[in-house]
Amino acid sequence: MTETTTTVADDGDDDRSPEMSRDREMGRSKEEWRTKFDLGQGKHRLAFRYFVAIDLFNGKKLESIVPLIRYCQVPYVSYTDYQLIDFSDDGFVSLLTENCNTKDDLRLPTNDRLLSQIKDVFAEGKDLYVTVMSAMGEEQICAIV
Repeated sequence: MTETTTTVADDGDDDRSPEMSRDREMGRSKEEWRTKFDLGQGKHRLAFRYFVAIDLFNGKKLESIVPLIRYCQVPYVSYTDYQLIDFSDDGFVSLLTENCNTKDDLRLPTNDRLLSQIKDVFAEGKDLYVTVMSAMGEEQICAIV
């Protein structure tokens, strides 16, 4: 079982780090889809960054306009692999952690293709490892290893 973290910084906050908007994304856990710079016009000529991003957990498209000189909160996103032990009819899964404890608070993914892959491999009786994505207090199964 492995764990990887995609954003690395240490400012004392457990799930986010402040970075300038000209450098990064803001707010919730997002996959940055498109950004655009707009050099402002008028007296102060402020420059803005226009963000269009996809939420990692629910797939919603989110948009934001942020001045380049403003700090944004950038979430830490980590991926951890667990062995799938079982899943119940109500949609919860049992995962085996590195310490040989069970983790029973996650639901099966809502993605139909991933859900069918998990059920097919589990029905064959093979060892199944899943990748769990964690960010800002939310967790979700996102892939099969």
